[in-house]
Amino acid sequence: MKLQQVLSKTRQAVDDYHMIQTGDNIAVGISGGKDSLSLLYALCKLQKFYPIPFSLCAVTVDLGFQNVDFNAIGRFCDDLEVPYHILPTNIAEIVFQQRRESNPCSLCSKMRKGALNEGIRDLGCNKVAYGHHMDDAVETMLLSLIYEGRFHTFLPVTTLDKSGISVIRPFLYLQEAEIIGFNNIMQFPVLKSPCPADGNTKREYVKQMLRRLNLENPGVKQRMFHAIQTDLYERR
Repeated sequence: MKLQQVLSKTRQAVDDYHMIQTGDNIAVGISGGKDSLSLLYALCKLQKFYPIPFSLCAVTVDLGFQNVDFNAIGRFCDDLEVPYHILPTNIAEIVFQQRRESNPCSLCSKMRKGALNEGIRDLGCNKVAYGHHMDDAVETMLLSLIYEGRFHTFLPVTTLDKSGISVIRPFLYLQEAEIIGFNNIMQFPVLKSPCPADGNTKREYVKQMLRRLNLENPGVKQRMFHAIQTDLYERR
């Protein structure tokens, strides 16, 4: 996928859900994966011509895994002229050594988001952008249906009550395959996940299930996303 196509879908989501207002200071949460790096690049390019002025910075929560090198991401941010901040934590030690969680994702996610929200508030940011895409929205909906018995997924824009920070998801209209194609063209400095649970989670199970469903029933993913959009519209 070409940059212009990525920017078009990004801007459409931003406009449809009024994700950006004048003077916003937006932190892009950088995990080191393809989604967050692609989002940072897209927002940086969008910033140059978008009619509403906003500022950007990039923020990584360092979970504390050994031998993780963020230098390549730092150079990437330097090239984009975007300030880059690394927030050190001991989350990995707490989750995998102290707590020895059998299902670590939930606790890790809560602690990571807490550290990120505290860090970006200290940096003076009022919004944080996540690289969640269409597949993530559908997978989250399926996870909720299968394991919680309810129809639920994340919102395009969410305001966190305690911190007052808003979460925005500008890649909502992009499919994961499109981001993969974009990354293959751009060759972003993607970091391999050091998490020992990577690839062995309920989300990965649902991801593979959705992939099979879409192969056997072409277009089912888009129809599921349409159902999510309809639900979101009715709740607005």
